[in-house]
Amino acid sequence: MAAILLVTTCHVCAQEASDDSDLSQWTIDRITPIHDRVSRWVSNTSRNIDGFFGTDDHLNTSNKSYIRLSQELQWEEGEGFSADPGIRFKLDLPTTEERLRLIIESDPEETQGTLAEQGSQRLRNDDRDPGNTVIGLSRLSGKDWARNWDTKFGAGVKFRLPLDPYLRFDAERLWDLGSGPWQLASENRVSWFNSDGYFARTRWDFGRPLDEVRHLRFVTNVQWQEEEDTLEFSETAALHQVLGRRSVIRYAAVVVGSSASNPRINDYYLQTLYRRNVHRNILYADLIPELHFHRDTDFDPRWGVTLRLEMFFQGDIVRR
Repeated sequence: MAAILLVTTCHVCAQEASDDSDLSQWTIDRITPIHDRVSRWVSNTSRNIDGFFGTDDHLNTSNKSYIRLSQELQWEEGEGFSADPGIRFKLDLPTTEERLRLIIESDPEETQGTLAEQGSQRLRNDDRDPGNTVIGLSRLSGKDWARNWDTKFGAGVKFRLPLDPYLRFDAERLWDLGSGPWQLASENRVSWFNSDGYFARTRWDFGRPLDEVRHLRFVTNVQWQEEEDTLEFSETAALHQVLGRRSVIRYAAVVVGSSASNPRINDYYLQTLYRRNVHRNILYADLIPELHFHRDTDFDPRWGVTLRLEMFFQGDIVRR
């Protein structure tokens, strides 16, 4: 299926189809029954579990459960080609006790490696571990993050043997800066896993729209993992542009470094990310060329490119 989708996507990705799809009718006829069956299973399963733990409103409440299948084709100068399939899922139970939510998700943020390893949001093969799935409860504040700090406290286990308990605290806030278009968002997380120790991350996103189709952002990330025992930071300047109803592009310049007492830069890179809604909010394609200047290669330029296909199976009904 991946080969069929890849060929079809590459052939017509530059065209704007009136029916919100770049796929041929032959391809649509083959993937739609499979997608609908899996999506119904995701919806029915999540809502049945939500009904068991929650209230009778589970059939009428928006449910954000999903399964995402992905296939990445990567090339890096000096490393060659690699293919990397992946699956991620999240089970959302919104009508459990008021402001209490049961969450099941794979590959949580704490398992996605260092900032240097994350790069273009790609995981190394050894990080894609089914044992990284977590199940837990989150207590929501229910506050509007544009007016107050929106906090969330969670606890649960990493689903493997022996079970690995965790605690997690999140806090988010959004500010409008004066009467102008600038906004500042803060997203913060502190967590503890019995096997990996403590994790802390803060993200500050400063940005504004330039016009109806362009948005400018400056993002600062600071992250610390007990397992790595290194404070990391990254600075990103990015320009987001809407190209059409189903296409967006992002141009970014990124600096990644480490250590607070003796700061050092480990990587500079330039990145362009083109994302296309290939088929009706179900199938997406990303094309990501990058130019890296790594410390471990004496900052010599090295090219890389990633082609990523993603298919979503969502709990809520999606228009076909």
